[in-house]
Amino acid sequence: MCGRFAVTLPPDAMAQLFNAVPANDLPDVPNYNVCPTNAVHTVTHQDGQRWLAPMRWGFIPHWYKKPNDGPLLINARAETIADKPAFRMACRERRAVIVATGFYEWTRDGDTRLPWYITRSDGAPLAFAAVWQDWHIPAAPETRQRTAAIVTTAANKPMSAIHHRMPVILEPDDIGLWLGEKGKGAATLMRAAPEDALQWHRVPVAVNSNRASGPDLIEPIDD
Repeated sequence: MCGRFAVTLPPDAMAQLFNAVPANDLPDVPNYNVCPTNAVHTVTHQDGQRWLAPMRWGFIPHWYKKPNDGPLLINARAETIADKPAFRMACRERRAVIVATGFYEWTRDGDTRLPWYITRSDGAPLAFAAVWQDWHIPAAPETRQRTAAIVTTAANKPMSAIHHRMPVILEPDDIGLWLGEKGKGAATLMRAAPEDALQWHRVPVAVNSNRASGPDLIEPIDD
């Protein structure tokens, strides 16, 4: 799964990297502790153009009468995304990329949750496969908000030592296919990253709190 991540890349650099037009209301960076329901940097392809815009991390199905009308859907499982009523149409028609620098997972040492910070081995930003939903209460259009979930899959062998799930991480050449710019075949991208794609290190337990902030959260510590 993916339940917390960090983003440090400036918005103009994100826009250039993904060849996208940036919105004016993007979330502040750096943010070393992006949590569910936060606004996240999201790339979509609409009207012949890529856009970099904020979305709420936490997909809200169209039948929810309020944002907390059901479970908080921050992840969508690749194995079932095409069949789940919440994600079925989004998987076909509304795919996106969520930009990150690294993400967190946890192991346990007795009762203690030990956090790990995971990044690409080559130092490049992470492009998480995502799906999105434009949600609002029909009688109250002012409630409109765009919401997203990160697609996850079974972890590759190295990553499985930390967690049995991992985000679907897109390679640069695959982003156009995922966003629907290159026809059909996006389902083939919902797979684990190559075994050498990621690296990780232990970080302070301070990140266990969703209120924690600052660059110290990603600093390596001794195991």
